[in-house]
Amino acid sequence: MREREFWELLEEVFGRGYGRSLSRDQRLTGLDGMTVVEALEAGVEPRVVWNVLCDQMDVPDSRRWGADHNAPPMPAVRVG
Repeated sequence: MREREFWELLEEVFGRGYGRSLSRDQRLTGLDGMTVVEALEAGVEPRVVWNVLCDQMDVPDSRRWGADHNAPPMPAVRVG
């Protein structure tokens, strides 16, 4: 998932105004209390941020990926 896709999904799932407010104000417990904006600026993969936000906001899988319901692949786990 690209960051551009993240922002498109945020607006589609939460609405433009509420989504942008969430991105600045909602602290994500699954990401050490960072906001969406802080996590993305820190280099956290957009898909990881998206999943943490959706989990915290109780967004069901059926709505999580927008109209097409196609989840992008998870980022590779780095070992070592």
